[in-house]
Amino acid sequence: MELAHSLLLNEEAYNQLGEFQKAEFIFAWLQFLEKLLPADIRENQKKLVEQLTSLLNNSPGPPTRRLLAKNLAVLYSTGDTFSVYQTIDKCNELIRSKDDSPSYLPTKLAAVVCLGYLYKRLGRILGNSFTDTVGNVLKAMKNAESQGRYEIMLSLQNILNGLGAAAIPCHRDIYKAARSCLTDRSMAVRCAAAKCLLELQNEAVFMWSTDLDSVVTLCFKSFEGSNYDVRLAVSKLLGTILARALTSKQTTGKHNFRRISLEDVMELLGTGFLRGSCGFLRASGDMLKGTSSVSRDVRVGVTQAYVVFVSTLGAQWLERNFSAFLSHILDLVSQSHPKAIQSPTDAIGCRRCVSFILRATVGGLLEEKAQIAAAKEICQAIWKLKKVVDAAMSDGNLETKINTTDVTVSQHVLVCALQELGSLIHGLGTTAAPLLQDSSAGVLEAVISVILHPSISVRLTAAWCLRCIAVALPSYVSLLLDRCIERLSALKSCPEAVTGYSFAVAALLGAVKHCPLGIPHGKGKVIMTVAEDLLCCASQNSRISLQRMQAGWLLIAALMTLGPAVVQHHLPRMLLLWKCIFPSSPKDLETEKTRGDSFTWQVTLEGRAGALSAIKSFVSHCAGLLTDEVVQRLLPPLPSAVDLLTQLSSIYKSYGNSLKTPSTVYRHKLYELLAVLPPKAYEGNFSAVLKELVTDLTVPDSQIDASTFLLPPLCHENDRLLLGPLLQETDHRFIEEQLLLGNSIAGGSLEYDPYSIYEKFVKGDSLPKPLPPALSVISAATRLFGVMFSHITESHRLQVLEQLLNSIKQTKGSRQQIVQLHVVSAFSTSLKHLANCKGSLGSEEVRRSALMLVMGALESSNPLLRCAAAECLARLAQVVSDSAFTAGLAQLSFDKLKSARDVVSRTGHSLALGCLYRYLGGIGSTQHLNACVGILYTLSQDSTSPDVQAWALHSLSLIVDLAGPLYHVHVEPTLSLVLMLLLSVPPAYAEVHQSLGRCLNTLITTLGPELQGSSTIVSALRTSCLLGCAVMQDNPDCLVQAQAISCLQQLHMFAPRHVNLSNLVTCLCMNLCSSYLLLRRAVVACLRQLVQREAAEVSEYAVALVKESKEDFTPGSVLKRDPVSDVNIREIGLEGALLGLLDKELDPRLCQDIKETLTHMLTSMAVEKLSFWLKLCKDVLAASADTTQEEETAKVDDISVLTSDNDDRFHPFRNPRWSTRVFAAECVCKIISQCENAGSAHFDITLAQERKQRDSRDDFLVLHLADLVRMAFIAATDHSDQLRLSGLQTLQTVVRKFAAVPEPEFPGHVILEQYQANVGAALRPAFAPETPPDVTAKACQVCSAWIASGVVSDLNDLRRVHQLLVSSLLKVQAGKEAQNHQYNESTSTMEVLAVLKAWAEVYIVAVEKQKNQSDTHKQCLKLENSSEESYRDITFSASGLLDLVQADLGTLSKLWLAALQDFALLTLPPEYASQLPAEGGTFYTAETIENARPHYYNSWALILYATALWLTSTGFIVVDPDEGVTNLSRPVTPTTMCQDSSTRPLVKSPEDVNTDRFHLILGISVEFLCSPRSDAAMENIIACLHALQALFDVPWPRSKIGGDQLGVELLNVLHRLILTRESPDIQLAALEVVRLILFAAQEHVKEKRRSAEEKETLPEFGEGKDTGGLVPGKSLVFATLELCVCILVRQLPQLNPKLTCSPAVQPGKHLLLSEDGSRLVAAALVILSDIPAVCSPEGSVSVLPTILYLIIGVLKQTAVKLQDGRLRLTVAASLQALKGLLSSPMARAEKSQNAWTDLLRILYYSQNDCTLICHTKFDEVSLLTAITVFVMSTSPEVTTVECLQKRCIEKFKITLDSKDPLVQCKCYQLLHSIFQHPNKTVSYPYIHSLAPSVVGKLQETEKAKPENAAELQVIQEGIKVVTALTAAAEEQHRAHLVACFLPILISFLLDENALVSATISAKSLHEFALQTLMQIGPQYSSVFKKLMASSPTMKARLESAVKGNQEGIKVKTTKHAKNPGKSSSIQLKTNFL
Repeated sequence: MELAHSLLLNEEAYNQLGEFQKAEFIFAWLQFLEKLLPADIRENQKKLVEQLTSLLNNSPGPPTRRLLAKNLAVLYSTGDTFSVYQTIDKCNELIRSKDDSPSYLPTKLAAVVCLGYLYKRLGRILGNSFTDTVGNVLKAMKNAESQGRYEIMLSLQNILNGLGAAAIPCHRDIYKAARSCLTDRSMAVRCAAAKCLLELQNEAVFMWSTDLDSVVTLCFKSFEGSNYDVRLAVSKLLGTILARALTSKQTTGKHNFRRISLEDVMELLGTGFLRGSCGFLRASGDMLKGTSSVSRDVRVGVTQAYVVFVSTLGAQWLERNFSAFLSHILDLVSQSHPKAIQSPTDAIGCRRCVSFILRATVGGLLEEKAQIAAAKEICQAIWKLKKVVDAAMSDGNLETKINTTDVTVSQHVLVCALQELGSLIHGLGTTAAPLLQDSSAGVLEAVISVILHPSISVRLTAAWCLRCIAVALPSYVSLLLDRCIERLSALKSCPEAVTGYSFAVAALLGAVKHCPLGIPHGKGKVIMTVAEDLLCCASQNSRISLQRMQAGWLLIAALMTLGPAVVQHHLPRMLLLWKCIFPSSPKDLETEKTRGDSFTWQVTLEGRAGALSAIKSFVSHCAGLLTDEVVQRLLPPLPSAVDLLTQLSSIYKSYGNSLKTPSTVYRHKLYELLAVLPPKAYEGNFSAVLKELVTDLTVPDSQIDASTFLLPPLCHENDRLLLGPLLQETDHRFIEEQLLLGNSIAGGSLEYDPYSIYEKFVKGDSLPKPLPPALSVISAATRLFGVMFSHITESHRLQVLEQLLNSIKQTKGSRQQIVQLHVVSAFSTSLKHLANCKGSLGSEEVRRSALMLVMGALESSNPLLRCAAAECLARLAQVVSDSAFTAGLAQLSFDKLKSARDVVSRTGHSLALGCLYRYLGGIGSTQHLNACVGILYTLSQDSTSPDVQAWALHSLSLIVDLAGPLYHVHVEPTLSLVLMLLLSVPPAYAEVHQSLGRCLNTLITTLGPELQGSSTIVSALRTSCLLGCAVMQDNPDCLVQAQAISCLQQLHMFAPRHVNLSNLVTCLCMNLCSSYLLLRRAVVACLRQLVQREAAEVSEYAVALVKESKEDFTPGSVLKRDPVSDVNIREIGLEGALLGLLDKELDPRLCQDIKETLTHMLTSMAVEKLSFWLKLCKDVLAASADTTQEEETAKVDDISVLTSDNDDRFHPFRNPRWSTRVFAAECVCKIISQCENAGSAHFDITLAQERKQRDSRDDFLVLHLADLVRMAFIAATDHSDQLRLSGLQTLQTVVRKFAAVPEPEFPGHVILEQYQANVGAALRPAFAPETPPDVTAKACQVCSAWIASGVVSDLNDLRRVHQLLVSSLLKVQAGKEAQNHQYNESTSTMEVLAVLKAWAEVYIVAVEKQKNQSDTHKQCLKLENSSEESYRDITFSASGLLDLVQADLGTLSKLWLAALQDFALLTLPPEYASQLPAEGGTFYTAETIENARPHYYNSWALILYATALWLTSTGFIVVDPDEGVTNLSRPVTPTTMCQDSSTRPLVKSPEDVNTDRFHLILGISVEFLCSPRSDAAMENIIACLHALQALFDVPWPRSKIGGDQLGVELLNVLHRLILTRESPDIQLAALEVVRLILFAAQEHVKEKRRSAEEKETLPEFGEGKDTGGLVPGKSLVFATLELCVCILVRQLPQLNPKLTCSPAVQPGKHLLLSEDGSRLVAAALVILSDIPAVCSPEGSVSVLPTILYLIIGVLKQTAVKLQDGRLRLTVAASLQALKGLLSSPMARAEKSQNAWTDLLRILYYSQNDCTLICHTKFDEVSLLTAITVFVMSTSPEVTTVECLQKRCIEKFKITLDSKDPLVQCKCYQLLHSIFQHPNKTVSYPYIHSLAPSVVGKLQETEKAKPENAAELQVIQEGIKVVTALTAAAEEQHRAHLVACFLPILISFLLDENALVSATISAKSLHEFALQTLMQIGPQYSSVFKKLMASSPTMKARLESAVKGNQEGIKVKTTKHAKNPGKSSSIQLKTNFL
């Protein structure tokens, strides 16, 4: 194929190829040429033209001829046009040719296509030649076959496009030709003709003026017998022409024609809708006879034309003319056209069409404000109709009573109006609130008024409309329920009211599950009472007994949807009613049969069907209540119900036709119930039920072909693609569905089954569509048969199957097909069940019968049945699961395919081969594979039947998929076959192309990642795949284009480098707004994949494409969407176009994909294109902001901030829907989190501004803070509740992320401070009384975040937000009485807890701030000259915040304790349920306990922490219980916990109250920490640990756990927590709690010892008693040790002796711990050093080795030199711990002294042993410090052992010689300490050994002066050591020492000249030496004087130094007077000694 990539055709290579390869080669060359052509090719033009025109004679296939024509046209348009006329003449010659052979046809067609493209591209350049060409083409059309007619129409379209107005002379001729083609028998030709006429009407004025009527009639004719594509194309033509006619200004010309008005257009369309395509006279004649029925496809086509018409005119036109449009559309189903709706079937069809028109126009085009106006219009229409009905009903005279036809006929108009009103409000959601509050519109009144309409369908639709209102506006549910229940009770004797209001209540109950806030629990009780009442009084009045019976059971069935929490309270009453409705024995049933009449039976059957529905609803919605006991109580009536089922036919015969429907409904309901019950429950009735099922399936009442309902769910979704677009999802599915059905049924409708009104719908707002009873019963029977067949015995199965087979044999004709259909559906369902429960089918006989059944269906003439049979065969193979059986099935199909010649057998069996192995894990046999492939290859080339080709290719695609790697040998030939067919099958056979697309897709999947390879074979395969995709992309069929896109998507996944991304993105952008849903889905699915890898490239290509192609790029659309014009993508990029599409799109799956695509783009690009993304979101949110409610923000202080920048510039998004705005707000939050991961500059304004100045392209989030706040504000104050929640969430995120960002221009302030007015204004509306609780709860979180963030320091400013929280608190205090009764009680729990949690957060922050500031204050006090003012500033805000809370703390503390008490009760295990208070807790009710739980789980942790802090702050001093809150609904102190008022003591002592509170907090904490759920939030765990810390910070709680087993338990819990949670924060917090527990134990032991000393009794206290033994599980010390070891070993695995020997831990490797790790180790060491204090002397001896091992272990492992000589945190901690241990009183206690001394000596020895120091980088300083700690802290017995002392001295000697000044310096400091040791036996050996070398070193320094500060410090430390030595020396030696020391010091002094030029170090040394001399001189004056006398040079040197120094002091003092000292900073250093 590489040879094809040349400018000229490589004829040499071409001629060497075979016939098929030539076609492939040519296509590849043409493709390559297309990319090259815009270049300048003049020198090669002649040759190219020759090559291209010669190809015309080579019989090119359809894709090749199109590409050839395009290239020729481009060639002439970019090069010279000299020879173009020759080319045109040549084409005309080819067309004129008389050769009619099939082999010559492609050449003729190629010539036709060429002409089309040449004229399209060159247009008027070609002068007048077009008249001959057009005449020639039209002449050729007269005897052309369908392919020719198709190509000629498309060519004429292109010619018209190119010539524009110049082609006027030919318009009439073309018009005539296209007219005939528009009613062609070939559907493809009709589509092409419609496109041609659409092009023609651009210039041909007569089409929409004089000939308008005939064009319209022609379109109606074209709809007859049409398919989906024709309806799309012709409706587009019809709609466009009518829109053109209406808007046209042109009235000049010869024919002065009348301007066409909207009425005329509507009348034309209405004629088609009502009378179809037949002429007016004939139609009216038929209508008089009453026989006319408009063919459905015409009606559906006209319906689509209405939508196109309105879409073309646009949304603004619709807004202006809505009133006229609505009245016309509703008139289509009104009494003015009674014949159109004479039968229920027609009526349902028409209603669907009308609903579709309204949905697609009002729902699809109008924005929200216009939709609200439209809803008001619809209400007006409802009111008008209501008046008509009222007038007709109220007239008493008999004459006017005849007029009730008016009433019944107006029903359809009302149904359509109510449906659209419901859908509108459902779509608007809470933004519809103003509409419902508008009393002038009276929406609710209108809907409720028609609930009493005499027609049942109107009553049902009104109920459904109420349900939509309830789902959209949850606040109305309770209100509407109350109103309907009240009317129902009041009008109990009016039949319409009983059914109408019961429908309404049922519908509203169905809505509750869509409303997260629910309804008050008590409503269930009211409804149950009403239902019981209706059932009990049903028999009192025979006139309405039927209605009452139905209403009663309907209410009970609907009540079940509220779920177990509500139903369990009413279960006993319901079961009693269930038991009573059926006769208790067969005998009673017999007496019933003899007694009743037709009416009583009707009532009885209706009642029992209702009862069955109620129980089914119960089983479906309350599975949690189906215990064995309940199932047992459900069973007794079942046998009786089944008995009645068997008797139905005899009852029906006795009482005639009136029982037909009730008995069918009864059957249906019983079957439905049995299908959901466990089959074991009715085993005894199996045979009776099965007998009835078989009868229903084989002797159906109806002759309706129900295949389109029964079979699609039983066909595999892949196979359904074979059955054409009708079964696929399209935008028109709602109306197209009715064309699938026979003429006797139009689809489902609500009145067929009122019980469906409370069920959950498949799609959000589409009305439930239950089928007529006759069909529903079949569908229920097949489902039940499926369940039962898998549970009966084998013999019974055989019997049933034979019975079914016989019944098929015995019937004939269409009836046989219906029976076969039912039987196959039932059997297929049973196989599915068997497969699911892994059952087997049974013996050989059963298999044989089953096979006969399936094989019969496989050869049915109904393609849907063949499809289902193939799937059934696959299930059969799965269930039998025997390879021989499966091979036999395959053989049957092979044999059949070899012999059969009919299409039916060949399609059925070829699909069977593809499906056979579907559930057997794939094809494993190469022999079978080869056989299949061979047969399917042959079938797929059978050009006589496109159906056979399509089915065979589809089957081949399934086999490719199932064979997997086995298929590799066939990949090449299969690809060649697919390409050959793609290049040769005519485009009219779209189904073949679709199957080819699926084949290509599976081949690409099979090759998979191999496609990346570079071998010749792979690259050839890859080229073929890409070639195949290119052919499919050019195909006119949209579904084939969708296949092409998904193939390219696969290729991009496996071989991304080889897919041309730019071309792919172009193709995707062009199809983004296709009118085909499946193509749009494919486009977005592909985009979603592309942007996961290459978001930036995709985005750039999209924008580049728009810039390049000015005129070409208008991704067009037919239906309900404005084209995404190039302006759009140019302005707002692909991202903006997708957002726009999201706003218009109605398909939920597509919307989800668009959201995911945008999310991926955002994640990868938001940081780079920050401004762009924020602008997009802002445009979407701000588009609605101009219209948001300003009245809410009209407070004086905030108004200035909110004046929005109202400019009327271009808005890319005109009023987007609320769901799009919610998505935009969510995007803002995502952008913030992306920026958080991207770097700190996004949250640091100084850094951001700096970097922005450096590079203006950089962009940072903090620079857009104003936009973020504005967006959050807009969203938070919208009408839509979901948007308010998103806005508040965004605001919370902004506050949390930016709270700490300082404002550089105003130091001490933060950047957010300027937005406090916005925040206040955004929060205020959320606290309004009518706001839903979930919004208020969210706002509370934002309030607490804002107050706690510390952004606002001024209390007056903070008060605005604080006041909101205070108002909420008042609401909480008002208690349960003041609750909102609109929603479920659990919502008030949510709100109360949100308020308490918010206060808790504020309180916690206030306390923490105050604590931090008191720490700062302590530090300030340590500083010298700390200024009081600065401290006052700091403390102001914290204490101020605390003061704010303090005012309400009394109330809050009680409420917090009450909430914690509730939470404690709710966390009790289920077995303690009986102990819970009967009436519920303080904040929850017993009935809503389950709903309340999540809210408690959400907020308990912070409340617990706040309560602990409060108790700590009071130090557990009990406040007077009566002060504070008095008006709470119940006393809420924990003293009431679990106690009945009778047993409660009158007053509890303070001690008891404290103990209760202590145990409450401790209990909740331990319960939670024992087993925090894996998803428990980190914040909760940390808050819980902080609460424990706060608790144990005070002495009283510590006294409770100090000597108690509680401490040990708590330690074990913390140990488990540390093991299961890796987070350092959690572990540190846990260690702090451990430290406090240990501290509590120390206090306890001290206290005991003190009291024992007072009493002078001396038992041993502390753990270990006299023996020193520790008991695991009971010992606090042991538990603490365990925990510390766990922490230490996890951070330093080398500490574990077992690990140290393992290869995992290499000795000699030191570990660099993380900062967190170091902090954890340090905290653990602190705890370790405290342990001995809790032990008895003996106990301390037993734990000491472990503790010492660990401390020294940490020291060894982590003591590594740091650059700056500092000690590591762990080293410092271990030295500190060591010091603490060594100075422990236990070391001196008489019982343990010897043991301690021995242990410490061993340790001292081991520590000195150099061999134990494992690593080279070991820090000598740490070792010396440790030795010093020993020397200074232990008793002399440990350290004065001679051998030990020598080794230590040796260490110091080595270190003194170190080259590192830092080490030397530290060594001197340590020696300084040791030399000063009070015990001479300790210090003297060191002095004797080391003093000489120190002095020696100082003497050496005389010669080498210090170079830098470090060396200087060494000398200074040396001087200090010698000074100390001098002081410590004995009298007789001191003089000698001073005599040595003074000369050294004097040698450091400099004379005046030297001092000027000396280095800083030398100067400093000079000053230091002088100071030391001045101190020592006076102390040892005699020695000093002697020395001076003996050495005059020294004396002189010293004198000049002193003199210089005094002068310096004078100068300094004068300077100092001018410049008062700055406050000196202090340096802290760790002093271990």
